Amino acid sequence: MLFPVRCFTCGAPIGHLWEEYEKRVKAGEEPGKVLDDLGVKRYCCRRMFLSYVDVSKEVLQFPKIS
Repeated sequence: MLFPVRCFTCGAPIGHLWEEYEKRVKAGEEPGKVLDDLGVKRYCCRRMFLSYVDVSKEVLQFPKIS
């Protein structure tokens, strides 16, 4: 649902970089270049950014079960 605060594999803190990454990619920059500029070097951390899909809006469409 939300972008993880830490990398699942190595535990490095990455959550603080998400907003900058998302803003720059939506502006048309290449994702790999943005990650390089942000200092994300490990491939385990890079995959957290590249594979993240926000499903929160889709989950909100389902009714709440009481």
